[in-house]
Amino acid sequence: MLKTLSLILPVLLPSWRFFQTIEPSPRVQWAQLSKGGAAAGDWQELRPRPMSVTARQMLVRLFWNAPRNDALFVVSCAERITENPTAHCITEITRRVLEDLTHGAEGKAASAAQFRLVFISRDDTGIYQDILFQSDPFPTAGFVPR
Repeated sequence: MLKTLSLILPVLLPSWRFFQTIEPSPRVQWAQLSKGGAAAGDWQELRPRPMSVTARQMLVRLFWNAPRNDALFVVSCAERITENPTAHCITEITRRVLEDLTHGAEGKAASAAQFRLVFISRDDTGIYQDILFQSDPFPTAGFVPR
């Protein structure tokens, strides 16, 4: 009986010690590029969180929250890129930037785009952005969303 209880207890009372360190997650920002390769506008956050959520939306999100799951996947890819860049992670973030560009009207304004990963930190004197990774420019024309 004691052996069974020792096996069930960790399931009922999980340990949160699986985090080795708690660090900020990189934010994914994107910008459209002008013909010369410079950013045509300000860098924008990829799929920012909503400023407020209604009680009904919270209830629905308990059972179905595909956009947040996708956002967590993007954060996971960004964290992998900061540690060890792989073509798969870069392609996944690039695809999501292109999907957002094709769904909006701004996708027709530029022929190329770029994304970057930024850590935002704060101290007594202000807020700082450390750019950890910046992708190569990629064309926005000819992309067909899935």
